[in-house]
Amino acid sequence: MKNIQTEHAPKAVGPYSQGVLVKDTLYVSGQIPFNPETNSLISDDIKDQTRQSLNNVLAIVKEAGMQKENIVRCTVFMTNLGDFSLMNEVYSEFFGDHKPARAAVEVRRLPKDVFVEIDAIAVK
Repeated sequence: MKNIQTEHAPKAVGPYSQGVLVKDTLYVSGQIPFNPETNSLISDDIKDQTRQSLNNVLAIVKEAGMQKENIVRCTVFMTNLGDFSLMNEVYSEFFGDHKPARAAVEVRRLPKDVFVEIDAIAVK
Protein backbone atom coordinates (compact mmCIF):
# COMPACT_ATOMS: atom_id res chain seq x y z
CA MET A 1 0.00 0.00 0.00
CA LYS A 2 1.29 3.44 -0.94
CA ASN A 3 -0.21 6.83 -0.09
CA ILE A 4 -0.44 9.16 -3.09
CA GLN A 5 0.00 12.88 -2.46
CA THR A 6 0.24 15.76 -4.95
CA GLU A 7 0.33 19.53 -4.71
CA HIS A 8 -1.84 19.63 -7.85
CA ALA A 9 -4.93 18.69 -5.82
CA PRO A 10 -6.20 20.27 -2.60
CA LYS A 11 -4.70 19.07 0.64
CA ALA A 12 -6.84 16.64 2.61
CA VAL A 13 -9.20 18.43 5.02
CA GLY A 14 -9.08 15.54 7.47
CA PRO A 15 -7.11 12.46 8.52
CA TYR A 16 -7.05 10.71 5.14
CA SER A 17 -4.90 10.40 2.02
CA GLN A 18 -5.65 12.01 -1.33
CA GLY A 19 -5.22 8.55 -2.78
CA VAL A 20 -4.12 5.07 -1.81
CA LEU A 21 -2.47 2.73 -4.28
CA VAL A 22 -2.88 -0.99 -3.57
CA LYS A 23 -1.03 -3.08 -6.16
CA ASP A 24 -2.52 -1.85 -9.47
CA THR A 25 -5.62 -0.19 -8.00
CA LEU A 26 -5.82 3.45 -6.94
CA TYR A 27 -8.54 4.64 -4.58
CA VAL A 28 -9.00 8.41 -4.86
CA SER A 29 -10.63 10.15 -1.91
CA GLY A 30 -13.55 12.45 -2.58
CA GLN A 31 -12.38 15.65 -4.23
CA ILE A 32 -14.13 18.92 -3.66
CA PRO A 33 -13.90 21.89 -6.06
CA PHE A 34 -11.07 23.72 -4.38
CA ASN A 35 -8.27 25.28 -6.38
CA PRO A 36 -5.10 23.56 -5.12
CA GLU A 37 -3.03 26.74 -5.51
CA THR A 38 -5.29 28.93 -3.37
CA ASN A 39 -7.03 26.19 -1.35
CA SER A 40 -10.31 28.01 -1.92
CA LEU A 41 -13.59 27.28 -3.69
CA ILE A 42 -13.31 27.69 -7.46
CA SER A 43 -16.78 29.32 -7.82
CA ASP A 44 -20.45 28.98 -6.91
CA ASP A 45 -21.29 27.48 -10.31
CA ILE A 46 -22.06 23.73 -10.41
CA LYS A 47 -20.34 23.32 -13.78
CA ASP A 48 -17.15 24.99 -12.56
CA GLN A 49 -17.29 22.94 -9.36
CA THR A 50 -17.72 19.69 -11.28
CA ARG A 51 -14.82 20.51 -13.62
CA GLN A 52 -12.50 21.41 -10.72
CA SER A 53 -13.43 18.28 -8.75
CA LEU A 54 -12.67 16.12 -11.80
CA ASN A 55 -9.39 17.94 -12.42
CA ASN A 56 -8.43 17.30 -8.80
CA VAL A 57 -9.24 13.60 -9.20
CA LEU A 58 -7.14 13.47 -12.38
CA ALA A 59 -4.16 15.16 -10.69
CA ILE A 60 -4.09 12.37 -8.09
CA VAL A 61 -4.51 9.69 -10.78
CA LYS A 62 -1.57 11.17 -12.71
CA GLU A 63 0.56 11.34 -9.56
CA ALA A 64 0.06 7.57 -9.29
CA GLY A 65 1.39 7.13 -12.84
CA MET A 66 -1.97 6.62 -14.51
CA GLN A 67 -4.18 8.53 -16.96
CA LYS A 68 -7.86 9.43 -17.25
CA GLU A 69 -8.49 6.19 -19.15
CA ASN A 70 -7.41 4.20 -16.08
CA ILE A 71 -10.39 5.51 -14.11
CA VAL A 72 -12.92 2.68 -13.90
CA ARG A 73 -15.45 4.06 -11.42
CA CYS A 74 -16.58 7.38 -9.95
CA THR A 75 -19.08 8.41 -7.34
CA VAL A 76 -20.59 11.88 -7.64
CA PHE A 77 -22.08 13.33 -4.48
CA MET A 78 -24.33 16.35 -5.06
CA THR A 79 -26.33 18.57 -2.75
CA ASN A 80 -28.99 19.10 -5.45
CA LEU A 81 -29.81 16.46 -8.06
CA GLY A 82 -31.74 19.21 -9.83
CA ASP A 83 -28.28 20.18 -11.12
CA PHE A 84 -27.68 16.68 -12.48
CA SER A 85 -27.87 17.66 -16.17
CA LEU A 86 -25.37 20.51 -15.66
CA MET A 87 -22.96 18.21 -13.79
CA ASN A 88 -23.46 15.50 -16.40
CA GLU A 89 -22.65 17.90 -19.24
CA VAL A 90 -19.23 18.70 -17.74
CA TYR A 91 -18.65 15.07 -16.73
CA SER A 92 -19.36 13.93 -20.30
CA GLU A 93 -17.00 16.56 -21.78
CA PHE A 94 -14.29 15.58 -19.32
CA PHE A 95 -14.38 11.84 -20.04
CA GLY A 96 -15.32 11.96 -23.74
CA ASP A 97 -15.53 8.44 -25.16
CA HIS A 98 -14.17 6.91 -21.94
CA LYS A 99 -17.14 5.86 -19.80
CA PRO A 100 -16.25 4.74 -16.25
CA ALA A 101 -18.95 3.11 -14.13
CA ARG A 102 -20.63 5.75 -11.97
CA ALA A 103 -23.11 6.44 -9.23
CA ALA A 104 -24.59 9.87 -8.52
CA VAL A 105 -26.33 10.52 -5.22
CA GLU A 106 -27.86 13.49 -3.51
CA VAL A 107 -26.62 14.28 -0.04
CA ARG A 108 -27.76 16.85 2.46
CA ARG A 109 -24.42 18.60 2.84
CA LEU A 110 -20.79 18.35 1.73
CA PRO A 111 -17.54 19.59 3.28
CA LYS A 112 -17.04 23.36 3.04
CA ASP A 113 -20.65 23.62 1.75
CA VAL A 114 -19.65 22.79 -1.83
CA PHE A 115 -22.23 21.52 -4.32
CA VAL A 116 -20.32 18.46 -5.56
CA GLU A 117 -17.69 15.96 -4.45
CA ILE A 118 -16.27 13.21 -6.65
CA ASP A 119 -14.25 10.12 -5.77
CA ALA A 120 -12.75 7.53 -8.11
CA ILE A 121 -11.12 4.16 -8.54
CA ALA A 122 -8.44 3.70 -11.19
CA VAL A 123 -6.67 0.52 -12.32
CA LYS A 124 -3.35 0.15 -14.20
